[in-house]
Amino acid sequence: MINNKAALLFAAYAGVSGVAAQQQTTWGQCGGQGYSGPTNCVSGAACSTINSYYAQCVPATGIITSTTTRATSATSTLKSTTASASTTPPPSNGSGTQFAGINIAGFDFSCSTDGTCNVSGAYPPLKNYDGANNYPDGVGQMQHFVKDDGFNIFRLPVGWQYLVNGTLGATLNPTNLGYYDQLVQGCLATGAYCIIDIHNYARWNTGIIGQGGPTNAQFVNLWTQLATKYASESKIWFGVMNEPHDVNITTWAATVQLVVTAIRNAGATSQYISLPGTDWQSAGSIISDGGAAALGAITNPDGSKTNLIFDVHKYLDSDNSGTNSICVTDNVASAFAPLATWLRSNNRKAILTETGGGNTPSCEQYLCQQIQYLNQNADVYLGYVGWAAGSFDPGYPLAETPVQNADGSWTDSALVALCLAR
Repeated sequence: MINNKAALLFAAYAGVSGVAAQQQTTWGQCGGQGYSGPTNCVSGAACSTINSYYAQCVPATGIITSTTTRATSATSTLKSTTASASTTPPPSNGSGTQFAGINIAGFDFSCSTDGTCNVSGAYPPLKNYDGANNYPDGVGQMQHFVKDDGFNIFRLPVGWQYLVNGTLGATLNPTNLGYYDQLVQGCLATGAYCIIDIHNYARWNTGIIGQGGPTNAQFVNLWTQLATKYASESKIWFGVMNEPHDVNITTWAATVQLVVTAIRNAGATSQYISLPGTDWQSAGSIISDGGAAALGAITNPDGSKTNLIFDVHKYLDSDNSGTNSICVTDNVASAFAPLATWLRSNNRKAILTETGGGNTPSCEQYLCQQIQYLNQNADVYLGYVGWAAGSFDPGYPLAETPVQNADGSWTDSALVALCLAR
């Protein structure tokens, strides 16, 4: 499908005659499967391959000549990296972001944006869940992703209600925690980092934590128990909360500070902790909504800010909802470039823990460009985690779930193979 930007570029050159009509404008498409337009770029630009579906005319001075090659199933894909026109590339670490991975969803199923989670609605990605053998094999997926795609981080969403079996303020339910821990241990066994993500939108059954709903003490109690359990695991990453929204950011930051202090005091003194802002953790609004400033003041008990990482999300569809299979932007100019500038100015780092799109040419184009920008700005972006695999059926519009073949091998979705895998 032709996106708006491509249509404008087409209109710009369609009426030009002679040699000029055979040249593509800067940032216009110049190649890719099924493409039949101009393959020569105007003076000062060069055609750079993004993926097998899309090549783009970029300023010649903006081309980064390093490339990476990786295997996906029985094929190899060569990807060239390009720099954004709107930013000056920072010093590169030469290897892209430190982390790359995928969400392994299922324990969060039935959790709504108002913080309501039906415990019985969880669909754990555990092949042997509850004695059955017909559930999605999340552990097998992670083993494949590490072995075949070079992933080294997984986010493991879970509903707060599931962990305490629906009783606010209760101790962790041994049975439910035991199931969730199977996924956590399967993740750790791969050697990857594993993000424990409470998928409740800063709420419990519509009430906002510390703002008229559950008390800060009840939320801190949850995290104290989890941190105590996993304090000795250096590769556990504590994801405080998924997508807070419509909260008072100053009050919410105070809540997050209490959680950070509790995690550290429980013995998890050095692991990464994610700091989520409001507005659904949008990378495009964390500065303007006050989240960056409020979260930036949070410290460890010793006063340091070591391993306290800004946690952002960004989708590429028209309304930034992550519900549409058509993508319209790479989010660089509107979100990731401004945030990179802020992070550098404040000596901080961020991680993108949700992003994705449909297995469509538009998403393959824009997501690849977005990931390339993060790799080029790895001095401030630690990594990215796609949404989502685990219990999602491959028919889900944003599915990144691999399909297991009869011989035991796995086949990735197109988006994973082209954009996310190393």
